Order: sequence, then C-alpha cells, then structure tokens
Amino acid sequence: MNKAELKDFLDEKVLQYNTLDFIESDPVQIPHLFTQKEDIEIAGFLSATIAWGNRKMIIKNSHRMMELMGNAPYDFVMSHTDTDLERLENFVHRTFNGQDFIGFIQSLQNIYKNHGGLEAVFSKNQEAHSMQKSISEFKKIFFEIPHAARTQKHISDPLNNSAAKRINMYLRWMCRQDNKSVDLGIWKSIPPALLSCPLDVHSGNVARKLGILSRKQNDGKALFELDSKLRELDPHDPVKYDFALFGLGVFEGF
Repeated sequence: MNKAELKDFLDEKVLQYNTLDFIESDPVQIPHLFTQKEDIEIAGFLSATIAWGNRKMIIKNSHRMMELMGNAPYDFVMSHTDTDLERLENFVHRTFNGQDFIGFIQSLQNIYKNHGGLEAVFSKNQEAHSMQKSISEFKKIFFEIPHAARTQKHISDPLNNSAAKRINMYLRWMCRQDNKSVDLGIWKSIPPALLSCPLDVHSGNVARKLGILSRKQNDGKALFELDSKLRELDPHDPVKYDFALFGLGVFEGF
C-alpha cells in the first residue's frame, strides 16, 4: 500500500473500532463509571496501571479496586484511614499486590494535596511532539514520598527506553477528544497531537506487517518510530490509530 492507501485503510478501521462497542471489552469502561473529574482520572489511572495480561481479568480486578475504595476513588484517596488501607492488603493482579496498591493511594494523595492533581502534573514538561519527558517527570513526583522499592516498577520511564504502554493508553483516555464517547477527553491542557500510541504486542505486530514499524522490540525507540509514521497520517490526532492497530490485531488476527 502507498501512503494514501494506508491512511484510507487505517482511517476506515478507526471508524470501525472507535465506537461504544469497544468499551464492553476494554478497561476504559472503568473511568466511564464515574462523573466527577477526579474520580474519572483516578479510576482511569489505577485501571490503566494493571492493564496487562488477560483483558477479562484486568476488568474484573479493576472493578475490585473500585469496590475496595467504596466506589468513591477520590474521596478514598483524600480521606482514607489506616484501617481503610488494610482492606487493600490482599489485592493482587499479577505482580501488582496490596502493598503496591496502598503505595499508589498514598502517592495519589500527595499529588492531589501538594501538586494540584494528576492533570497538573502530567501537563508540565510537554515537548513539541512528545509527552515522554512529562511521563518521566511524573514518575519522579509520584515516588517522591517514602515508598516500597518494588512499587516503582509499576510506572514506566520512557527516558529509560520503555514504550510506557499503560501510561500512554491512560493519556489517550484522558486527553483525546474522540466524539465517540470512548476516550473521555476531560483534560484540556494536553493537546492530542502530543500523545503516543500505546505500543503493545498486538499494535506492534500489526504495525510491522503494515510496514510502519521496522524495529523488532516494543521499546521506546520503536515507539518513536511508530509515532513519527502515525503523525504523518494525522498530525492532530495520531493516537486514534491505536484503535485500528489494536482492533486489527486483537479482533481480526491481522
């Protein structure tokens, strides 16, 4: 396919998959449970954090996280007691355990009390075509309070050559104005043009078959290569193609 044919093909797949039906089998459904801004962004952040592995299990355990917080994530983050935190101790999703969950709650409280909230932290350090420095700086702030060393692995640092798939997916949810009611688009301080594709095994394999990614590893260098190609196809909303690449991989076995 030439560039025009590729764009037409991927644009068609975006329209096919960027629909309400997508929500039923995706963890983006978790922040959709809420209406208050802070609830949406905290629910989204926590569910994106555990978004690896079996999708049904991701969704099940994300719902469990919300239940453990009384289905009021912002109130829980800001007002929890030590006894409340004890309820989280037995939570586990793959390598993310109760100790990690408690550490995340404490770090989120610090961000809302002392840094103006998640959007305020992520919106700093934006670069011309990238949110990767912002993500790296976010990780520093997130772990500026005392925490278990093991918990740091649950937030990726793109400046260490990570594709940071889960945080890039989270930023898509929060920032992208899709007019289809899938991505929530509640953050107005970060333009969708800066977002990066949530690169995983599915989107990576499809991108290679389409000739828009040559690097074999799904790492930070591969993400830069893929982002560059997607920005050529749509400089204003490049990350919309995540729906096409992911849909082709997961639902069509492309």
